[in-house]
Amino acid sequence: MAAAVMECKVFRTGRRLAGCNWTGSFLLLLLSSAIAGDASVYETEQFVKREYSLIKPYQGLGSSSSSHWDLLGGALVTPDHVRLTPDIQSRQGAVWSRVPCYLRDWELQVQFKVHGSGKKNFHGDGLAFWLTKERMQAGSVFGNMDLFTGLGVFVDTYANSDNNREQDGRPTEIGGCMAAIRNVDHDAFLLIRYTRNRLTIMKDVDGLREWRDCAEVTGLRLPLGYYFGASSATGDLSDNHDLISMKLFDLAEMLEVEEEAGLSGLQFLLAAGVCLLGVGALGVVGLLIFGRWQEKSRKRFY
Repeated sequence: MAAAVMECKVFRTGRRLAGCNWTGSFLLLLLSSAIAGDASVYETEQFVKREYSLIKPYQGLGSSSSSHWDLLGGALVTPDHVRLTPDIQSRQGAVWSRVPCYLRDWELQVQFKVHGSGKKNFHGDGLAFWLTKERMQAGSVFGNMDLFTGLGVFVDTYANSDNNREQDGRPTEIGGCMAAIRNVDHDAFLLIRYTRNRLTIMKDVDGLREWRDCAEVTGLRLPLGYYFGASSATGDLSDNHDLISMKLFDLAEMLEVEEEAGLSGLQFLLAAGVCLLGVGALGVVGLLIFGRWQEKSRKRFY
């Protein structure tokens, strides 16, 4: 089995790709050789916003009114993953959040797996992760609608560089990365962080639980009230596209807790300093009293 690699590309609002006018900003991840970057740590589970997250056991997904997510197309829920598309030609599938996101600063961690029987350059098409105004609209962009408003992060396994170079978005590329993810023994992880109009993409594709740099875009403004989603599509070529989890973290809440922890530490240091000063002052007073007592004792002796 051949291992594909991921190349990340960033596009500005209103760019044309493969004949489609796409409203909003989107990030294209094309699969093709691995590069390294800086390591980071995973966020703690206490900051996961479950109303925006898709995690096991996927209870009621797509069928229960209590679920926060909807299924679209041929997406299939299993105990271990949500299979957006199987390794069969001409399939589409998606999951979409029912809850619009009103967090200003957030981080999305995605766990997924791409695998199939196709040989090198004979697999596709890939999957995408979304934050868009529209939801539950099937189309030709990795199973989503052609004209979307918002952000798209694309993992494209189709070998555009070999088969369709002029249509793969290279003329408008402003950033990117590559990493092997297809038909590997471990899951792939993608981190999408948005804070203070800065979009940061990081990856963990080596199974080491270490984030490595992928791409960064500054000056990007994303409106509130958009929906998270994930979609996939196959055409003449195919692969299994399995979504394992999407975890959203509230960065503002994390920062607040960190600031409180920092303040508590500062308060402890201040209190300790005051105690030390108090002990020192008592020591000085004690020495003075002891000195006077010794002086009086000498006078009595003589």
